[in-house]
Amino acid sequence: MARIAGVNIPTNKRVVIALQYIHGIGPKVAQEIIEKVSIVPERRVNELTDAEVLQIREVIDRDYMVEGDLRRETSMNIKRLMDLGCYRGLRHRRGLPVRGQRTHTNARTRKGPAKPIAGKKK
Repeated sequence: MARIAGVNIPTNKRVVIALQYIHGIGPKVAQEIIEKVSIVPERRVNELTDAEVLQIREVIDRDYMVEGDLRRETSMNIKRLMDLGCYRGLRHRRGLPVRGQRTHTNARTRKGPAKPIAGKKK
């Protein structure tokens, strides 16, 4: 089992698919990494040599922000917005949709399960 960026990637999948198990690597970035390391896209993770795994690890460490660093960066950006007190920061603080969605109905993902209101019957 190959371990890249602190994540155990599955061994029986193609390298392009397995790299996407790392937070911050999607289809496009996974394809770029494979091209930089010059690995055939049909290869599977268990067919990779230790040198190739090391090359992939070095490319990811050098060129991309993934896993813990990316999560930390994202949370710091949200915290900065909240500290500024801007509109987006206030929406984050209150747990409401940030990008202009309606909240009269829907928005249950951000607001959580519906809370019953006492005495409201029609």
